[in-house]
Amino acid sequence: MAYVSTQSLLKNAHNSMYKLIILASRRAQELGSGSEKLVDVPVNTKPTTVAFKEIMENKVSFKDSTK
Repeated sequence: MAYVSTQSLLKNAHNSMYKLIILASRRAQELGSGSEKLVDVPVNTKPTTVAFKEIMENKVSFKDSTK
C-alpha cells in the first residue's frame, strides 16, 4: 500500500487519533476473523493494511454511540 498521510485518515475518524486507532484495530480484528474485505487488495495483504485502506476510501467509519 502506498504511503497515506495521517491527516487523510483522521478526517474519516472525526479528527481523533484515538478514534482512528480504535476503528482500525476493530476492523482489522473483524477481517482477521473472516469478515469480507470492502476494498480490492491482494490476497496476502495484512488485515491492518486492509483496515486503513477501507478507512481511507470511506468504506468504514466511526459511529459515535453517545449521540
